[in-house]
Amino acid sequence: MKKIINGKLYNTETAKLIGSGYSDCPRNDFGFFEEELYRKKNGEYFIYGSGGPMSKYRHASSYNSWSGGSRIQPVDYETAREWAERYLDADEYIKVFGVVDDDDTTQKVSINLPADLAAKLRNEAESSGKSLTDVVISYLTK
Repeated sequence: MKKIINGKLYNTETAKLIGSGYSDCPRNDFGFFEEELYRKKNGEYFIYGSGGPMSKYRHASSYNSWSGGSRIQPVDYETAREWAERYLDADEYIKVFGVVDDDDTTQKVSINLPADLAAKLRNEAESSGKSLTDVVISYLTK
């Protein structure tokens, strides 16, 4: 699916699929929905979702009548991370968002980088097999 939102192209065929998630109800339930988290080459995230006539992806088909539907929704890093916490297993999450420490010796820091630098950081992490956190630490401790 392709969609232009706020002058930006979101395309499920060219973006990297991070993972999939589903609602808790059965597929034949009108409230069922499924979602996929994607990351664009520039580092932006978006969710492609579809669902039944009682799901959050419904749309009005006529007066007082609803149909199932689908849409693309751009999301920020924090929303993508929260989505991943809900739907991905720990190994999948760590592969994308880095190691989560279970001690108090680290602090979470959120920064905004130019798109080209963010892409460079992600590419280096993927090619080296390291997490984003490990790549940043290696640069800062040189």
